[in-house]
Amino acid sequence: MMKTWGITVAVSSLFFLGACGGADEENEEGNKNSSESEDALEIAVIPAQSSGEMEDGLRKLEETLNDSMDQEVAVDHYPNYNAVVEALNYGHIDMAYLGPLTYVIANEESGAEAIITQEIDGEPYYYSYILTHKDQPWDSLDELLGDSEEVDFAFGSISSTSGSLIPGLELRDRGVFESEDEHDFASVRYTGSHDVTASAVESQEVDAGAIDSAIYNELVADGVIDDSQLKVIWESEQLYQYPWAVPSDMDEDTKQALQEAFTSIEDEEILEIFGGASAFVETDHSQYESISKAAEDFGMLNMESIED
Repeated sequence: MMKTWGITVAVSSLFFLGACGGADEENEEGNKNSSESEDALEIAVIPAQSSGEMEDGLRKLEETLNDSMDQEVAVDHYPNYNAVVEALNYGHIDMAYLGPLTYVIANEESGAEAIITQEIDGEPYYYSYILTHKDQPWDSLDELLGDSEEVDFAFGSISSTSGSLIPGLELRDRGVFESEDEHDFASVRYTGSHDVTASAVESQEVDAGAIDSAIYNELVADGVIDDSQLKVIWESEQLYQYPWAVPSDMDEDTKQALQEAFTSIEDEEILEIFGGASAFVETDHSQYESISKAAEDFGMLNMESIED
């Protein structure tokens, strides 16, 4: 189980010290700290979906950004996708690492802009997989759907691009799925995360499930799941990697400073916690237009549609 980590802000109270000079000095220091806190760039990271040393990696990311930028930076681990989108939409944070689906929703609702993503093995792409257990008789999605009424199917979080939107759209286009309550399967469930889906398929708690390919590979590499017990029976087209997005009104100098800071990172401990990334690279909204169209087609281009 991955550790969860966040930034703790210390709040100090001011007391009258009897000597006016002492009180003035303390008030001056308090105002300085408040000003620095208000000026800090706040960066939010979605919940981790895979194994790794999240605590150390995020601490190192914060230290690295503070060393390479002229402005103070604070990195925080947010509880869920929706919390990050809301914070970005209402200007409570300055940058967010989030999934492609939640990014295009933020872009639609507030004009949030993707400026950074990550490469894995030198490529900025990943895929949606549909998995089943090796002992199941199906070797393709067509074969599985031939027995759909016998299949217990699992998605990840409804907010997930690869764990919900893309496989859900594929199954809808094949005429077997509309929603959790309207489908041709024996049952449909949302597990809430990719690792839970993979474990449910491996233990045969469900017959098939959808998962992020990069996270699947990392779960295998870390020994969380045994890929000899699983088989991939469907793979989506290429999906562009998770973006780092900023509010629409961020000035160009700050955006450029963030891009330069991220693309200079080579620390493997930092890169590892973002899907086993090999590097951070610049990106823009054009790379996510296909996800935006898919979300619109499936009626998921708003926050209400992905609330768990």
